[in-house]
Amino acid sequence: MVNKTACICFLGNPNFDTRVNNLAGSFESIGIKTDVIGFEWRDQEVNAQRGRRTIYKLDKSKSSLFYYAKFKTLLILHLLKTNADYYFAEDVYTLPFVTIIAKIKKAKVIYNSRELYTQLAGLRNKSFVQKVISTLEKMYIRKVDLVLTTGEMDTDFIKEKYTLENVLTIRNLPLKKLPINIINYNRLFNLDKKYKVLFYQGVLFEGRGIDQVIKLLPELGDYIFVLCGTGEHKDQFVELAFELGVSDRVFFLGAIDQAELINYTAGADIGFSLIENISISYYYALPNKLFEYIMASVPVIVSDLPQMKKIVMDYKVGAVVDFDNVNELKETILRLTETSDSIKAFKENCVVAAEELNWQKEFTKLLERLNQIG
Repeated sequence: MVNKTACICFLGNPNFDTRVNNLAGSFESIGIKTDVIGFEWRDQEVNAQRGRRTIYKLDKSKSSLFYYAKFKTLLILHLLKTNADYYFAEDVYTLPFVTIIAKIKKAKVIYNSRELYTQLAGLRNKSFVQKVISTLEKMYIRKVDLVLTTGEMDTDFIKEKYTLENVLTIRNLPLKKLPINIINYNRLFNLDKKYKVLFYQGVLFEGRGIDQVIKLLPELGDYIFVLCGTGEHKDQFVELAFELGVSDRVFFLGAIDQAELINYTAGADIGFSLIENISISYYYALPNKLFEYIMASVPVIVSDLPQMKKIVMDYKVGAVVDFDNVNELKETILRLTETSDSIKAFKENCVVAAEELNWQKEFTKLLERLNQIG
């Protein structure tokens, strides 16, 4: 793949996206010059241009129509200026524009179906939007050279739905690395050493078990809950913690740069990857946070969903709970953290699992397939 180039397009901020960062970094490490085009609409300040990475600022406050029109225009203009051998559409929203322009340039197109977009829970009550997304994906997914998914069940779903064979599972695995400067939360927040750290990283949404954990804090006692990430429901969770009188034990750290995140994760005793089963997309969930907890040697509690459950059970790195059973969640937290020895055993299993569940190994599968498609 000497002298090859790539362009990665993502409706999101690539600075906080593991998959984009790993993909771009791996390409650069083997000499594939890579442009990254991203978009930011939240409050974070962004550097519009940094090396081969461009992040455009969008405004969601006016109207959705204006927001998408500006996104489309900026993306198309930037793509017209680029020349690459491989164009990556990192979501269904960039898929049409990336596909059309890449084909004009006679380049290869890779569609990263990081979600089952036609089955998103957030579109359950938005039938028109769901229909538009379904139509767009159906129109363009057969035109790409390779479809990537994040789990085997997603791959099977895509293959069957669109009668495709050019689908490859590339899981959202983190880079194999050790934390360099582990955050000591008891020292950071000036707390007694007796407090154990419950941890969540990712977007602050409903249906992620965040409210369940906050509601358990009055019963748990010597535990704090640390959250790394941003999201439209943050204020709701802040208010819930205040109403329950546990604001002094719930800490919102905001978005953490990907390069530093493992240091924050590694300071926790338990990580949560809880997802409410309200759509096929969620049922098939295999989020990157699960593997990031494992890489940081943090035992994890996950929902009883097939792909997450398999990882946790196969590698013995935590426990599985019924999302709606709060008592089971409480008992599991206590069981996993009841002694330092119990935590130590799970951490040791995480170390073994991380030898296999890392991006460097997963990336070799993608390179092999790219070599095949030319």
